[in-house]
Amino acid sequence: MGRKDASTARTPVDQYRKQIGKQDYKKTRPMLRATRLKAEAKKTALGVKVEFSLIAYTTFVYFLFLFPIDVLREY
Repeated sequence: MGRKDASTARTPVDQYRKQIGKQDYKKTRPMLRATRLKAEAKKTALGVKVEFSLIAYTTFVYFLFLFPIDVLREY
């Protein structure tokens, strides 16, 4: 009888995982795909922002050298 009592007692973490698994099982295939694509978009969004900022910075430095500003020249 001790074994039966021990096997039925679940930790809260196991109960939570089982509940989440049931929720995902209820979702339809297009909903799961949309959720996955949304998560991937979040991951790549940061990379795109970093890449854009590097390109903008490089362009700014390029234009500084292309069109130097002569501060000491009098008009």
